[in-house]
Amino acid sequence: MYKKVLAVIFCAALTASSFASCGKEEGAGTTDADDTATTGSTEAYVAPTAENVDIANFTEPQKGDTIIEMKIKDYGTVKFRLFPEYADKGVQNFVELAKKGYYDGLKFHRVIQDFMIQGGDPLGNGTGGESIWGGKFDGGTDPHLIHVAGALAYANSGGTSSDGSQFYVVTGTKYTDDDLTSLEQRGYAFSDNSKALYKTVGGAPWLDGSYTVFGQVIDGLDIIFKIQCVSVNQSSSMPLKDVVMESVTVGEYDGEEIRWYISDYDEFDADEIKSSTGKENITVSNFTAPAQGETVVSMKLKGYDSPIRIKLFPEYADKGVENFVELAKKGYYDGLTFHRVIKDFMIQGGDPKGDGTGGESIYGNSFDGGTDPHLIHAAGAVAYANSGSTSTNGSQFYIVTGEKYDADAISQLESAGYAFTENEKEAYSTYGGSPWLDGSYTVFGQVFDGLDVVFDVQDVEVDEATDKPKKDVIIESVTVEEYDGGEVRWNISDYNK
Repeated sequence: MYKKVLAVIFCAALTASSFASCGKEEGAGTTDADDTATTGSTEAYVAPTAENVDIANFTEPQKGDTIIEMKIKDYGTVKFRLFPEYADKGVQNFVELAKKGYYDGLKFHRVIQDFMIQGGDPLGNGTGGESIWGGKFDGGTDPHLIHVAGALAYANSGGTSSDGSQFYVVTGTKYTDDDLTSLEQRGYAFSDNSKALYKTVGGAPWLDGSYTVFGQVIDGLDIIFKIQCVSVNQSSSMPLKDVVMESVTVGEYDGEEIRWYISDYDEFDADEIKSSTGKENITVSNFTAPAQGETVVSMKLKGYDSPIRIKLFPEYADKGVENFVELAKKGYYDGLTFHRVIKDFMIQGGDPKGDGTGGESIYGNSFDGGTDPHLIHAAGAVAYANSGSTSTNGSQFYIVTGEKYDADAISQLESAGYAFTENEKEAYSTYGGSPWLDGSYTVFGQVFDGLDVVFDVQDVEVDEATDKPKKDVIIESVTVEEYDGGEVRWNISDYNK
């Protein structure tokens, strides 16, 4: 089930503006990346070869050599050795930007546990930055420098000729012989020296040869490993709380102690840090029964006898509820279709164009509905689709179906960087849902009757390219009512079929 979950995470984003194809894109790009690896066939397998040069990442600097000192707010200072002999333009660019104060006050905008932390973009979203030469430059690669834990390299958007100011620091994981063989089967080539390091200290070996490595952490690697464990927006990998570089300065190595490896740091417990979610274990409110006379919504679908009845949460999503209620009162949704249906994930509708590119809110084109931790993506949750953030909410919405998650599935998601409270774990194991969406989309309602209709809709036949039902699933009407004390059935198991 976990591989299926990852496929949905990377390929089935809830966009309200466009469709996108899903392909394998590995690395620390300036926009998006996927850090997974798959195995290939072993038939007629011949391992690719690479020149067995000495790896320079862990060679000590000489006294007086130029180093970088990066002070990170609330964490401390990280020091980097530089390699002008192998990455002259890369080092020159970083040093001159640092001298100008370019990086001071910028943040790490992208953090992926067991992979890397990325920063250096003045726009703070992965789309900006430039080199000292203006625009981009080609920093090249050198086989003496590899992506071991603590390596410092430039992010790019498709080749080293697109290096700019954005950089990343590798954390990665340790690799076994089998892991490396699997990568070789996909065409990656490693020298014996690089293999030995990836097995001993870990890293991100599939990045070698595609990104400009130009430095290595000599002190403060524990800080990098702590930062990789912060809570992040699960869609963009952006930390929920800014991780800020107070200053990045150029100094000289004066012979101080060097600590290359995470094992060199006393009292650093990586497992303990990873197990800490940093999230308050607040109550999950999705399954709070409506009170007599409370405003609810009833959605009737053509061809289905029972309506879908939805509880609303104005206390946690005031603008989201107001928008949906007012659109419903105007008859906006009447006659529209569910234009996107993915089994074991969600059903999506609310677009007057019927293709995922249209719709607007009562406030104009779009609005920011925000998120609230009291509301999660449990089965039956109703939320707004968006095109990158909750500030792009419009009229399009989706209703979650998802799957139930046992302890092993939750643990695997946590290993991939997702954080859960105990209350969230209980809800996802009891009711099911799509937990990786939490924190990225505005949840504003919950189905309290008619969940069987939602689950029936997710089984319709769809076009494999667009996920659009081959036979229209039509919303006959969406009406605003007062709760009359009728039956409440939260769990799909409550419905006799």
